[in-house]
Amino acid sequence: MLKLGLIGQSIAQSRAPALHTMLGELHGLEVSYALHEPKDASSGAFADTLRELQQAGYRGCNVTFPYKQIAVSHAQQMNKAVQRVGSTNTLAFGEQLFAGNTDYTGFIRGYQARMGDKAAGSVLLLGAGGVGRAVAFALLELGATEIAVYDLSHEGAESLVAALCAAGIKATAVSDDKLGQAARQADGLINCTPIGHYKTPGIPLPAEYIQGQRWAFDAVYTPLDTPFLVAAKAAGLELVTGFDLFFFQGLDAFEIFADMKVDPARVLEPFKARFDIKSALID
Repeated sequence: MLKLGLIGQSIAQSRAPALHTMLGELHGLEVSYALHEPKDASSGAFADTLRELQQAGYRGCNVTFPYKQIAVSHAQQMNKAVQRVGSTNTLAFGEQLFAGNTDYTGFIRGYQARMGDKAAGSVLLLGAGGVGRAVAFALLELGATEIAVYDLSHEGAESLVAALCAAGIKATAVSDDKLGQAARQADGLINCTPIGHYKTPGIPLPAEYIQGQRWAFDAVYTPLDTPFLVAAKAAGLELVTGFDLFFFQGLDAFEIFADMKVDPARVLEPFKARFDIKSALID
């Protein structure tokens, strides 16, 4: 039995249990996956829950809001993704606690699956939160030449820009009045805000700004065909979707937990069927 779990707040609707149990079934492994909400958002409450999972014989757990940064301090080993981003969403238990960030690696794999070896070029990133931060650092491995960061919190954008510059990535924060100019100068457009989700409908960037770029990515995948991606497709941009990130970050986490490689081609169609993935924009 491979015992897994998720530590976070407001996680009742998480798809992680279905994702990992399905991957277990496809590989002949019995997998259990339980949801754990600590009593509050404190580091102490997280530590108590983490200890309970370790003592109960868990192989590992995923970590989500608001514990992704807190969790890093508990790791004795971590990969390059965690070192760069400063947060983790995947913990594997063993003699030493290992931390990974599969938002980072999952975005890289999703981008390459759609775009091949095409360089990301100059990028406008909308949203400087947890996923936006992971994606921004992942762009370093995808040939990004410059990242312009826009966030409703200017302080959040400035903080991410400072971290990117410290890592040797050319980055600038974008003000409201410069957003159109930044979009027109970009090769790639990235939405890492919740805008476009069923619960927060809309488009994160005016449609008239979406023209002349080469590619676009939307982290939102419910719905899959967001207004942002619909506009990007209509403007002739190549697309990387929120499903691509969801799919590959899940595979990456399962590979860490199960200590095995997963063939994406083998699990893609069962995955689409299990989560009712349908799109008029992509295959």
